[in-house]
Amino acid sequence: MIASIVDKALDDGCLAEDEIAALFEVPLFTDNSARIIAAGRRKAEQACSSLAEVHAQVGLNVARCPINCRFCSFAACNEVFEQETELSLAEAVARAQLAETEGASALYLMITANYPFAKYLEVAGEIRQALRPQTPLVANVGDFSLPQARQLKQAGFAGIYHAVRLGEGRDTSIPVERRLKTMQHAREAGLLIGTCLEPVGPEHTTEELVAKTIITRDARPMYSGAARRIPLPGTEMASLGMVSKARMAHIVAVVRLALPRSVFGNCTHEPDVYGAAAGASLLWSEAGANPRDTAAETEGRHGMATGLCRETLIDAGWQVLQGPSRWFAGNACS
Repeated sequence: MIASIVDKALDDGCLAEDEIAALFEVPLFTDNSARIIAAGRRKAEQACSSLAEVHAQVGLNVARCPINCRFCSFAACNEVFEQETELSLAEAVARAQLAETEGASALYLMITANYPFAKYLEVAGEIRQALRPQTPLVANVGDFSLPQARQLKQAGFAGIYHAVRLGEGRDTSIPVERRLKTMQHAREAGLLIGTCLEPVGPEHTTEELVAKTIITRDARPMYSGAARRIPLPGTEMASLGMVSKARMAHIVAVVRLALPRSVFGNCTHEPDVYGAAAGASLLWSEAGANPRDTAAETEGRHGMATGLCRETLIDAGWQVLQGPSRWFAGNACS
């Protein structure tokens, strides 16, 4: 049965819910698990022509966010950060330029949901001017309206990162419909979408993994993938633990098989060679703030440097793109 599902996925057939569930439920370190991981890698190579990418993210601020996603260090309910801080414009520009210089193929700007949208556009405009015209700029922000989506496009963004998270509406205060509406607004404004099955924890059932995988497929993204939840010390969700890297590699492979080859990239986070070997063709470096970290500066902690992301992909047998992202090609503003 597993062999036939894998063959169907490699032929780019659309897997049914029960077929995706069967792949998720295969035990680790079995012949079928090895088959799934090998097939996930093969389909990933087919989708991206065997050329992986490293993208970079700069977190612009730290703040107690009222959205209260329980897995996030910025959530006001988690009481991780006592003071609000943010990068100066000069520092934000410098970090973006450094990431580009170090080889990042796209640059993401992340903020908390309560960061002023107008200010975000202003900072992004300065960063856009400081980067090479071909380097795509990607927004990692809260939910937004259609007019705001158009403003992001006008400000020079090529796309967004957005996800309907595992536990959305239960572990967050955001209805699933609002997240889906934001993706719709992005598409209408001409912004490409990157998404992910995240943040995966040991408590998530096969049914929820399948449901969210199908949501990522229906979003028609240019990349997807899977990321595990990092427990934040002292928070309520920390007691739930963390999925192993071996299990995450299996999940990354299943997500790749469940999505069509028209989805160019397959990501994993945080970066590791296990996920990259199983079919993750996209890794991120990070600087500034990070929602999985309890420090305001994540680089050297949870945030991996651009060069180390490249080395991780190479260790997993990938060739790595040098230059602007091919997946965002034609959607970067000059």
